[in-house]
Amino acid sequence: LHYEFAVSIDTTTVGRELKRLGYVKLTARPRHHAQNELAMEAFKKGALPPSLQGQSNSPEGHADRDLVPGRSADRAEEQDHAALGQAWDTALGTKDQRTKSAYIFGAICPEHGKGAGLVLPFCNTETMTLHLTEIALAVAPGAHAVILMDQAGWHMTDKLDVPCNISIIALPAKCPELNPVENIWQFMRDNWLSNRVFTSHDNIVDLCCEAWNKLIDQPWRIMTIGHRKWASEL
Repeated sequence: LHYEFAVSIDTTTVGRELKRLGYVKLTARPRHHAQNELAMEAFKKGALPPSLQGQSNSPEGHADRDLVPGRSADRAEEQDHAALGQAWDTALGTKDQRTKSAYIFGAICPEHGKGAGLVLPFCNTETMTLHLTEIALAVAPGAHAVILMDQAGWHMTDKLDVPCNISIIALPAKCPELNPVENIWQFMRDNWLSNRVFTSHDNIVDLCCEAWNKLIDQPWRIMTIGHRKWASEL
């Protein structure tokens, strides 16, 4: 507010006004006690590898399945996964004691409000390869997607089959808040997936698909929740 409008207001007042307008605070997972703030700042200033910097833009305006802008190197995509299922903890709500579950694998492009996702039964190298294939199919012809993701074992393994139109950039360790998809998961849980009892595994999968498709149908949410100034300036 001070930067945009030269107005200084107490944080509590800002929070109260935002709540009155219907806004809620979205946060990533709790901050890790061993987080390296210097590594986070260094990442923000130079996340794009030298091999992908300075590449010329290719024409934009490709088919409707453009996930990222039509550029030979694009920086605006983040990937992550979220688990959902029976025995999922819910605040002040019903808790299902069964143990069936599924995982939503999702990637978003905040610049265009688009995404690519799959609902899968496990988190491993095989399912991660399937997700990368799904992302690759959504990349504009002639474009190259640069994907930010954490350092989970199935993200960084040499056994992962990475399509030729995708490059992976690993986020610093213990820094989930650098990945905007964390906020996407929180929004989906808070609004569409929490405080409910699932009748079966198929019901879990159906509701995960429904929630993801609902997100994709609202590109403005991806643009607002997923936007990070430091990422758009790379």
